[in-house]
Amino acid sequence: MKLNMKCKQRGFSLVSAIFLLVVLAGLGAAMVSFSTTQNQGLAMDAMGSRAYQAASAGIEWAAYNVQTNVGMSAPVPTVVFAPSTPTALAGNLSDFAVTVSIAAASAVDDTDWPPDGSTVGDVVWSYDITASAVWGTAGTENRVERVLNAKMRE
Repeated sequence: MKLNMKCKQRGFSLVSAIFLLVVLAGLGAAMVSFSTTQNQGLAMDAMGSRAYQAASAGIEWAAYNVQTNVGMSAPVPTVVFAPSTPTALAGNLSDFAVTVSIAAASAVDDTDWPPDGSTVGDVVWSYDITASAVWGTAGTENRVERVLNAKMRE
């Protein structure tokens, strides 16, 4: 009795080819998912850097205004740069809303100068500045916010 080995092995290559296609399709799907996640992470990192730059622009705006208006105070956060308005930042920062608050405090500097015993009482101003740059909707994974604080003294 002679067995025909070719007859029994004809379906094996089809099964192994289908198995190989399923494995490769799974690996491809995993790579696409991983790549998408990486790209989203990189995009959010870039938006975080832009938010930092926008908040820094808010600090610079406040420093300029403090120097030109001694004693200036804005304790309630004020929107300084708003998207889609004439006050919007330019370029890549135009989509950020930047709010700034400035807390001013004055004190009298009673140092012993001149050395003849008389005192000179100069008013010294100190400022606590907070700038917040926001992009995106609250409660979503696409929201980016950076808050910077600065102190100034005049």
